[in-house]
Amino acid sequence: MQLSDKLAVITGASSGLGEVFARKLAQRGYSLLLVARRASRLEETRQSIQASTKVAIECFPCDLASTADTERLALHLEQRPVELLVNNAGFGTMGRFVETDYSRQVDMVHVHVLATMRLTKAVLPGMMQRGHGGIINVASVAGFWRSAGNVSYCATKGWMNDFTEGVRLELDVAGSAVKIQALCPGFTYTEFHDTAGINRAAIPKLLWMPADYVVEESLKGLESGKLFVIPNWKYRLGAAFGELLPWPWRLKLERASPHKRDVPR
Repeated sequence: MQLSDKLAVITGASSGLGEVFARKLAQRGYSLLLVARRASRLEETRQSIQASTKVAIECFPCDLASTADTERLALHLEQRPVELLVNNAGFGTMGRFVETDYSRQVDMVHVHVLATMRLTKAVLPGMMQRGHGGIINVASVAGFWRSAGNVSYCATKGWMNDFTEGVRLELDVAGSAVKIQALCPGFTYTEFHDTAGINRAAIPKLLWMPADYVVEESLKGLESGKLFVIPNWKYRLGAAFGELLPWPWRLKLERASPHKRDVPR
């Protein structure tokens, strides 16, 4: 096993984009600290990546919906020279806000908002002191729009976009070389949508992207200092369009979202 002076911390690393980030960063020579709720799945991921690389890989089982677990991880990260933090953990739900389990909505706020904020706070001072480092917040193109049956997801991902831009402003004012990015993918082939109960058949195939492509676009964007990385020109156009539209027109388009087909009536 080979120790590297580049440590990458990836949340939600046991599957989906998080697992792809872990594999690609290991190939780039980063030591890894993998964080996820499912300890057995996390260990499987570690063993799979370890079989093809010599970098050091640690597992940190942690439920970011838990304030105590998040704080335990944050305190650990404050003691480590983290070079890259990927705030990737997240999940979606389907159903009208008024009908869905409120506790799941609270969990979403904890994972997408509070954990992102706390872990960023844990690693950012050290990065700024060392004069280098990066943070990738895995948001979503959904953060630029709203969707019936997906209210909290769109709202929390929109918060991640705004938070990332605000931190970038502070880094610029401080003259810091630390980089921060909001990765805003659209529909991506992972188990995320299956877990959320989204019917893939309702989404046109031309809107789906491979996870490898999304992660490569993110890492290239980080190198060049891009604040927002929105893979695929269709999604970039859609995000810009959503920001510019008068709200009555935007609402009309949002009512036609593919997600609405999965909302119980």
